[in-house]
Amino acid sequence: MIGWRRHLHQYPELSFQEYETSRFIVEELRKIPGMEIETGVGTETSVVATISSGSGPVVAVRADIDALPIIEETNHSYSSLSTGVMHACGHDAHAAILLAVAALLGEAREKGELNGTVKLIFQPAEEAADHLGKTGALYLVEAGVLDEAECVIALHMSPEHRVGDILIHDGYSMANVDVFEATIHGTGGHGAYPHLGSDPIWMLGPVLQAIHGIVARHISPLDPAVISIGEVRAGTASNVIPPEVYLQGTMRSYSPDVRKILIEKLRKAFSIVESFDGTYSLSVNKGEPALYNNPSVNHVIRQTVHHLYPAMKQLDLPFGLGGEDFSHMALKIPGAMFFLGCALQDGKHRELHTPVFDIDESCMPIGASILTQTAMNILNRNSEIQNDTSGLKIV
Repeated sequence: MIGWRRHLHQYPELSFQEYETSRFIVEELRKIPGMEIETGVGTETSVVATISSGSGPVVAVRADIDALPIIEETNHSYSSLSTGVMHACGHDAHAAILLAVAALLGEAREKGELNGTVKLIFQPAEEAADHLGKTGALYLVEAGVLDEAECVIALHMSPEHRVGDILIHDGYSMANVDVFEATIHGTGGHGAYPHLGSDPIWMLGPVLQAIHGIVARHISPLDPAVISIGEVRAGTASNVIPPEVYLQGTMRSYSPDVRKILIEKLRKAFSIVESFDGTYSLSVNKGEPALYNNPSVNHVIRQTVHHLYPAMKQLDLPFGLGGEDFSHMALKIPGAMFFLGCALQDGKHRELHTPVFDIDESCMPIGASILTQTAMNILNRNSEIQNDTSGLKIV
C-alpha cells in the first residue's frame, strides 16, 4: 500500500485528467485472479472492478483518485513531479487502500470465503465539476454503476485526528455545497459628483450586512450553516464610481430546509439595492447535496471496527461543512463514509487542501481492513441493511 500510495502521490492528476492514474490502477488490478475490470464507466478515467463468488448480494466500495491544483511543500522523496498539482486531500491513500481491499477480496475468493459480489469503484473528479456542473460520482451514478448494489461504503482521511481514531456519524455529516454569483448594478459616475448617479459600492454595504446576518438571525443555532463571500470586484480608478460590483461566495448547510432558506434570504438580501435605485442579478449553482450516512450501514461499520480494533476510539461527530460528492451515491442507495485518523505525531498542524498536507501511512492497513471486513460482513448477512431515509430529502 505504501508503494502504491507514494507512486500515485508522485504523479497526481487533476479532475477528469486521471489517465495515468487509471492505467496504474488497472495494471495492479489485473494481478488479482478473478477480477473483472471496466474502464470509462460514466467518465473516461473511471475504473470499476468487480470480484464475485457468482451469486449473492452486491456491495460497492468507492475511492476517489483525483488531485488538486496546489504546489506541494512537503519535501518528500516522492513529492509531486507534476508542477502545481498535489494529492492534498488523501485521494492517493484512498486509492491505495481500495487496491488493498481488492487484493484481500481476491484472496477471500480464492479461499471460497466470498459470498457475493463486491464492486470496487475508483472514481475520478471528486474535487472539481466539469462545464455541466457534474462531478465524477454523479456521472457514475447516472451510468448505473450502483444499480445492482444494495449499499456503498467509503472512507476519507482525517488529518485532524490521530491514527487509531475513527469518525462515524449517522445522518447528515457533510454539507450541501452551493455557490452564488451576483452583480449589483448602478449607474456609476465621477467620484467628485456622486449625487449625479447611483453608486453600487455604497449599496454593497447594506447587502453585506444582510448576507452576514442570514445565518445569525434566520437559521436556528442548532442547524449547521454558513455563508462566506470569497470575491468582491469593482472599479478601475480612484476617481471613478464603477457602474457595477461583482461578488461571489459559497453557502453550506446540512438540512435541505436550511438550504432552501439560505437561498431565499440571499435573494432578499440583494433586493435591498432596489431601495437605493440599483438593480441586481443573482445566480445560485446548487452543487453536491449533503452527505447522508445511512444508520444501518454505519451499524455494520461500527460492529466491524469494534471486532477488528476493540481499543479504537469511535467518535460520533459530523465531518464538518466541507462537501463530498460521495453524497450522490449515498442518495442513490444506502451508503456511509467514515473518516479515518491519519495525523502525523510531530506536532505540526496539517489540514486538507493545504500544501503541507501529509498522512501517517500506518493508517492505511486499518482502513483497508475495515472496508474489507465491512463488505464481507454485509455479504455474509451478519447485519441487514435498511434503506433508512427518515429525514432524507433533497431540495
